[in-house]
Amino acid sequence: MNKIRTTGKRILKDDVWHDDNGPIAGYPDRWEPPMSDAEIEAAALSDPDNPPLTADQLSNMRRVALSKRIRQKLGLSREQFSQSFRIPLNTLSDWERHHSEPDTAMRAYLQVIEQEPELVQRALASQAA
Repeated sequence: MNKIRTTGKRILKDDVWHDDNGPIAGYPDRWEPPMSDAEIEAAALSDPDNPPLTADQLSNMRRVALSKRIRQKLGLSREQFSQSFRIPLNTLSDWERHHSEPDTAMRAYLQVIEQEPELVQRALASQAA
């Protein structure tokens, strides 16, 4: 039997055990134990196709913009997000490209959108009516 090693937790879904990689064949008493943190670290460091990042590479990385993270979480295109929440498309594009940052009020608005997108859309729809 081919066993799958996993680093994540295992869950029972529809009477079939699953882990990070999907369904697991066999029974729990026949599984190999998941990799330890030390084994995971050793495997990652030994992978020639994925060397650790240098300090310079890490310092050049940027976080995903808040607006882009929320937009992707909602599964919306820039245009859809812009129209749904009445944010100018050029402004949204500038935020996502790190050309500018949302001010404090807009960051608060984005956080409300992240927490309650349907509520914001209903409020904007009732305002337009």
